Amino acid sequence: MKPTLLIAALAGLTLLAGCAGNAVEPEYPPKALGDFEPSAALSSVWREGAGDGLGRAAYPIAPSRDGDALFAADYRGELFAFDADGGDTRWEVDLEAPISSALTAVAGDVYLGTRNGEVLAVSQRDGSVRWRARVPSEVLAAPQPNQQLLIVQSVDGTITALDRASGTQRWSYQANLPSLTLRGTGTPMTIDPVTFAGFANGRLVSLDNRNGQPLWERRIALAQGRSDIERLVDLAAQPVLTPDGRLFVTSYNGRLVALEATRGEPLWARDLSSYHTPLVVGDFLFVVEESGRILALAADSGEEVWRNADLEGRRPTAPAFADGKLVFGDFEGYLHLIDARSGEMVGRERIDGSGIGVRPVTDGNRIHVLANDGRLETLEIR
Repeated sequence: MKPTLLIAALAGLTLLAGCAGNAVEPEYPPKALGDFEPSAALSSVWREGAGDGLGRAAYPIAPSRDGDALFAADYRGELFAFDADGGDTRWEVDLEAPISSALTAVAGDVYLGTRNGEVLAVSQRDGSVRWRARVPSEVLAAPQPNQQLLIVQSVDGTITALDRASGTQRWSYQANLPSLTLRGTGTPMTIDPVTFAGFANGRLVSLDNRNGQPLWERRIALAQGRSDIERLVDLAAQPVLTPDGRLFVTSYNGRLVALEATRGEPLWARDLSSYHTPLVVGDFLFVVEESGRILALAADSGEEVWRNADLEGRRPTAPAFADGKLVFGDFEGYLHLIDARSGEMVGRERIDGSGIGVRPVTDGNRIHVLANDGRLETLEIR
């Protein structure tokens, strides 16, 4: 039986028990935006519409950039290619499929998943569909490519490896999930030899990409508490792998753990709850807590460098990085810039009242932001 998904407005801020129908009040009320002295300005470069947005279910359909092209989509199945610099529309296609995942644009293709358990490879050149493949259930996580494979995590806990050239299934791995999970899944991290994948049971597994067999498995978070909600321990983000072989993993109601990637041996851990993918920049690790607080940690030890509570309760997106600043969207449609070294708020711009629910895409000092209603805007930090 498939697990009952816990419908969550960005996981843990307004939780709706699937059968009970009773809303749980937000634990962290939205903090009012305070005044500050801006030292960075955001100027609009171009803006366009990218369809009807993320839909009422707020599907995590984040855009993706590859070279000078920016790709965005809406929940109905419209896929757009824009010139990333000037905003001109290169093409627009109706895929006739209900898109539900973030996009992954790489090496001439755009990969995406759908609500009916399809994975599509679309040509960046003209929007034509190169292949379609079936996976066991809905796909909310961006498909992840390596040189030969496309790794797809679906909501039933299955990891499916597809051939990047043809979409043919190479192997699959099935995790056992609890009866109640956050709405959403972890996003796998893959390199040529192995794939790292986290699941709603609080476990992280390293899979051999030759055959899908586990190389090691570690429990990141342990379910605790009396209620099903208190016992949620989803690894709902993407593991972050550094060039020197360290792996950073967040968990809901659990821990942030740094591991040695080859064997999965823990290096350090901190108790915190997060459903967002962390960000590593140099010696710093940046984490968004469930509460919306932003933490900067020393990547080698986990020691806290600074903490910013300005976005508490405001449902900040996962962090992006541009021009020395951390970039976040929030539920009211503001774009925020925080200085990565000091943790001080340095810039802010209102983008769209529908809110920003997916991580901005950055390149140099440019930021591409998709609002929940489909408004796509490119801004420049000055």
